[in-house]
Amino acid sequence: MEGSQLQSQNENENGKLFIIGIGPGSVEQLTIRARDVILNSDYIVGNGTYLDQMAELLDKQKIIRSAMGKEVDRAKKAVELAKENKVVSMISGGDANVYGMAGLVMEVAEHADLEVDVEVLPGVTAITAGASVLGAPIVNDFAVISLSDLLTPWEVIEKRLNAAASADFVISLYNPKSRQRHSNFSRAIDIIKQHKDGSVPVGLVKNALRGESQDYIVTTLEEVLDHNDWVDMSTMIIVCNADSRIWKSKNGEKIITPRGYQRKYDY
Repeated sequence: MEGSQLQSQNENENGKLFIIGIGPGSVEQLTIRARDVILNSDYIVGNGTYLDQMAELLDKQKIIRSAMGKEVDRAKKAVELAKENKVVSMISGGDANVYGMAGLVMEVAEHADLEVDVEVLPGVTAITAGASVLGAPIVNDFAVISLSDLLTPWEVIEKRLNAAASADFVISLYNPKSRQRHSNFSRAIDIIKQHKDGSVPVGLVKNALRGESQDYIVTTLEEVLDHNDWVDMSTMIIVCNADSRIWKSKNGEKIITPRGYQRKYDY
């Protein structure tokens, strides 16, 4: 059904711009709608890494490939093609609304007075992918904070870390390190330690839901920096709350953050 709708769109020469979260990076992790839209687009625009991950779906579409750091160029090209009454899919890793391309593409479309429809399709993001590997660490209130100070000043990041940690939110840390940034992760942990007990569980997940490259560690806030050298840009960290606990299950250590049912029910 979805494919026929998009085909009719092409026949009627009505452009449309999709911004698609492709999830962890495999076709199996796409939503069904995202897969159908990709298959039936005129153009696919994306970072080379993400395009390679979707290669088996890319046949008759025209491909616009670019590198990291060219996000604005990609957004402008996608909007330009949509203005030409093409069906265009901008693909973004994870979910396009979680540090993805949705905001930038929308801003460029707004600036260009784009008159065709723009639709954002959600995808599995690192926090939900990583949480599924760790067990159940985020079933209560949580905050997501990027440690990249490329676009956000460190002073702002520091305020957000203090606020989330002092309120005992479960905190997911994105972008902990890069080639240029080696200390932001340890600085963030030092801030969080001012507000949370050292026994609080911490989960570190590398390449969540990416097959054999996936790996994870369950530790505590007191000991997490013992694994500092293991952490890289592909690692997502979840620092839990005072109620969270580590469960030594049959298939490895997992984290449980109670939702609160234990205060109302016996189980």
